[in-house]
Amino acid sequence: MSVTIKSEREIELMREAGRILAKTHEELGRALAPGMSTWDIDRLGEEIIRSYGCIPSFKNYNGYPASICVSVNSEVVHGIPNRKRILKEGDIVSLDAGVIYKGYHSDAARTYGIGRISPEAEKLIEVTRQCFFEGIKYARAGNHLNDISSHIQAYAERFGYGVVRDLVGHGIGSHLHEDPEVPNYARRLRGIRLREGMTLAVEPMINAGKPDVCWLDDDWTVVTQDGSLSAHYENTILICENGPEILSLPAEGSESN
Repeated sequence: MSVTIKSEREIELMREAGRILAKTHEELGRALAPGMSTWDIDRLGEEIIRSYGCIPSFKNYNGYPASICVSVNSEVVHGIPNRKRILKEGDIVSLDAGVIYKGYHSDAARTYGIGRISPEAEKLIEVTRQCFFEGIKYARAGNHLNDISSHIQAYAERFGYGVVRDLVGHGIGSHLHEDPEVPNYARRLRGIRLREGMTLAVEPMINAGKPDVCWLDDDWTVVTQDGSLSAHYENTILICENGPEILSLPAEGSESN
């Protein structure tokens, strides 16, 4: 395993990538409405990313055909945008997006409700978001990777939710996916010791039902095996001595806990 420690210059580039990605999510979130197709979301997302002089991280990455992963209801991640997939009142939609700014990546995901959604869906979205913040309380130099992972799992399971095992977070920098893997569940080993200058994409993927998932025939879209709703929340973070810096949230920290 080769985990990179970022230089000050690299960190500044990743801060800017994160700032632009945060704005992209804000603009997409405001635009979502019943009647939009998932293709409309992808087209708008790519336009926003390129308007800031960035490249979408996901476009053609390992053959993925779009710029924004758009996953609806029981889709966990990697949903492929489609002109015929129309959002309707009560749906929940997870948007996973990445940008490349001067060779450096940021990666972030949000789950949104479309119009009025059920209390159960609202709770799943909020708990998934909070799982991220519970985990990163331990994302500081000197702690171990498993400190983040185990606290994500513990918080989700307090509500009876399933924590996806088949997909994990990751290191990030000049490549979209770098070492280490960042699970959302406890492993037997403590994992690497966190050091200042590490950059990680921490991304709880939480199911309302069981944790089991499967892949659709398109070889990309991951869905819950039991058909339950799934939510996704992700940010790119920088490990610091006294706690993490979240690189992909708005400057005002309007979403921070």
